[in-house]
Amino acid sequence: MKTYHIKKGDKVIVNSGKWKGEEATVSVVLTPKDRVVLELANVTAKKRERFGKKTVKKSQANPNGGLIERSVSVHVSNVNPIKDESPAKEKQKA
Repeated sequence: MKTYHIKKGDKVIVNSGKWKGEEATVSVVLTPKDRVVLELANVTAKKRERFGKKTVKKSQANPNGGLIERSVSVHVSNVNPIKDESPAKEKQKA
């Protein structure tokens, strides 16, 4: 089983790539692809357009179908935890 330096719920900063310098919270860790899904904080409308949209079919959850916003997915090596705010690290110290 793979282990990573971050866990779900950690606050991180993106250190390279398209979202460099952005602060975010980890919502999901995708171990098969070595990626994390992020919820970015303080996102402007212009940056939100860069996320892209996804087409969904009609269903009970989405009766009209249409476009929904995507989440940001980044490789796990491109994020670093923000110091003293990581719940995973606090548990290890205790």
